[in-house]
Amino acid sequence: MEWVVVLSVLVLTILSLLRVNVIIAIIAAALTAGLLSGLSIIESIDMMVNGMGDQASTALSYILLGAFAVAISYTGITTILVNFLIRVLTGKKTIMVLAIAGVASLSQNVVPVHIAFIPILIPPLLKLFDEMKVDRRSVATALTFGLKAPYVMIPAGFGLLFHQTIQNGMTENGTDITITETAQAMLVPGAGMIVGLLIAVFITYRKKRESIPGAGGSEVNFTAPPAENVSFNRKHALTLVAILGALVVQAVFQNLIAGALTGLVLMFALVVVPFKKGDQVMADGIAMMGQIAFVMLVAAGFGNVLEETGAVSALVEMSSGFLSDNQAIVALVLLLVGLVVTIGIGSSFGTIPILAALFVPICITAGFSPLATASLIGTAGALGDAGSPASDSTLGPTSGLNADGKHHHIWDTCVPTFIHFNIPLVVFGWIAAMIL
Repeated sequence: MEWVVVLSVLVLTILSLLRVNVIIAIIAAALTAGLLSGLSIIESIDMMVNGMGDQASTALSYILLGAFAVAISYTGITTILVNFLIRVLTGKKTIMVLAIAGVASLSQNVVPVHIAFIPILIPPLLKLFDEMKVDRRSVATALTFGLKAPYVMIPAGFGLLFHQTIQNGMTENGTDITITETAQAMLVPGAGMIVGLLIAVFITYRKKRESIPGAGGSEVNFTAPPAENVSFNRKHALTLVAILGALVVQAVFQNLIAGALTGLVLMFALVVVPFKKGDQVMADGIAMMGQIAFVMLVAAGFGNVLEETGAVSALVEMSSGFLSDNQAIVALVLLLVGLVVTIGIGSSFGTIPILAALFVPICITAGFSPLATASLIGTAGALGDAGSPASDSTLGPTSGLNADGKHHHIWDTCVPTFIHFNIPLVVFGWIAAMIL
């Protein structure tokens, strides 16, 4: 039983590397976990489907955020940003990639649209990337950094949800901690992600890379929209009001669906987007974010199979059997367990409650402080999110970079982000556990 998680994640990884569709790969991994746990195929499917409801709220919020992003793009305000980037950063490859990382970072704490901005902002820049011979893997790394590092380190927006999840998981299992303390605990692991980004941009993918036609598999007839001369106007100002309204509601009620709905309602109420465009906005939003939302649903089903069969608990118990009183060894093993579990489930937010229930008793026994425990749980949850085929932190970048069929999800997004973020997270998360 203790090897179920490892073997099922191995199935997911191998199938993904062989370019099998990620949804099929996740289903195969879930069925593998169920069969190895003694369930029949039908029982495994039922358990997977039952678990999909755990991410229903997330899936709906992604659809609504997609519609909100489409409504924002309808006003042309994103064209202003694209034109600005093209005008200021043409020929400045490294600065452009870092600027994209900065823009992506805003999507977590300032403008709560998460990954919904990527399919709107990135495709118009693809032609420029090719002309400048930018290695798209560096852009994928920059986007994933922006989607993860802010919520890992900063308890605001999505970050507040992340740190509250850590706090609740620890409190429910016997260790009290404040949000301020969880933020302190995650600063060192977050610094590891900064190091990973700098290595990717300045070393690994610094060289020019020729665009390879068809590298992404299925070709898409894509033509970047023309860089129109759009000046800031009243609609753009009202769009910013809608964005601010979505941010405030999301921050006050800690609910992405409420925030996205607020933004959409304001866009129509302020006549920024004509009411008659409502059907088109929703349809385009579903087209943009629907596949990602469904991948998250299936991944939640896979996570349910692992949890309900006791596979994750068995893995932790087996690992703890090898542990000594040496905190350095305990910390490393717990981080590696988190990596295996999260890369399969693909959601740091969804994994932390599971890990907290298993890690807190072990950390108490090993004598870790609450801060060190929080760093281990938070880092273990973040580990694997970058690099996971089922993670929105990798699916989002691919949705934009593969708009012309020249970017492969696994080899051009997952592998680069796995290398540049998971390795530093293990190292810096281990350091945090040792010094806190």
